Amino acid sequence: MSDLSPKPLVQVRDLKMHFPIFSGLLRRRSGAVKAVDGVSFDVFEGETLGLVGESGCGKSTCGRAVLRLYDITSGSIAIDGEDIAKSSQSDLRSKRSLMQMVFQDPMASLNPRMTVEAIIREPLDEHTRLSSAEKREKVLELMDAVGLNRAFSGRYPHAFSGGQRQRIGIARALALNPKFIVCDEPIAALDVSIQAQVVNLLEDLQDQFGLTFLFISHDLSMVRHIADRVAVMYLGRIVEIAPADQLYAAPRHPYTRALLSALPEPDPSLENTRERIILKGDVPSPANPPKGCNFCTRCPDVMAICRDQEPPEVDIAPGHRTACHLYSS
Repeated sequence: MSDLSPKPLVQVRDLKMHFPIFSGLLRRRSGAVKAVDGVSFDVFEGETLGLVGESGCGKSTCGRAVLRLYDITSGSIAIDGEDIAKSSQSDLRSKRSLMQMVFQDPMASLNPRMTVEAIIREPLDEHTRLSSAEKREKVLELMDAVGLNRAFSGRYPHAFSGGQRQRIGIARALALNPKFIVCDEPIAALDVSIQAQVVNLLEDLQDQFGLTFLFISHDLSMVRHIADRVAVMYLGRIVEIAPADQLYAAPRHPYTRALLSALPEPDPSLENTRERIILKGDVPSPANPPKGCNFCTRCPDVMAICRDQEPPEVDIAPGHRTACHLYSS
């Protein structure tokens, strides 16, 4: 039975990404922005893990740190069994075919001076020894896979719509046959009518190529649709992680409950009886997080211990974990 259970493709343990703050005439280090502050999670082969939270909570930084686009402060990141946390950027070059990224803004992540064919072919030029004819055929196959017309291969990014540009970015990410793709809010910059098309495309490609996704978003309804499991992030830490159905049906952490209470309910009779949880105050600065629980300054269920001690992670049900003092006693 154990052979049939999925194995983690990505294992992140106590990941920290602190950006230094320099001040004064001599530019001395005076502190740090704790963008990611001790995050641990697994992503299993073939699944989609959704990473959600408010803007500025550290989601995108976490995704980029996992791919080692940053030199991390501390922690371990194992991808396909190999720890890459301390690998040099030159050593990581050989791993780039295994892990790729789809960026939030397709216009900003595509070179406006390169044709579509050149953009998708660039990873093949850098990492493979294919002939020119083989590269061109691979590019055209990728354009087919993401639903782009082959006849457009000589066009430049400005000639495409937002949804088509995002498809170009997805094709580029697929060029090296990766196992793991971080999707950093890939639908946030798109019209609502196009968002569903791109999400459906990602799901189709996942089935076709056996991909594993870390899907970062603040759109909770879209994450519910695409994710197998969901991790909720607040001020650099994961406060709750659970299978998607379980998390949406019975959220345990006060922050998760507040987030989900903001989701609109299509049924008017249920919408009128639903209780909205309005959080007071602003998110504290990641440069100066509160003592104890990061959420204690806004939590409706705050206790004295919350302001003094960091909450431990508690297993509530199989695969359902939360960091909250309400469940630690």
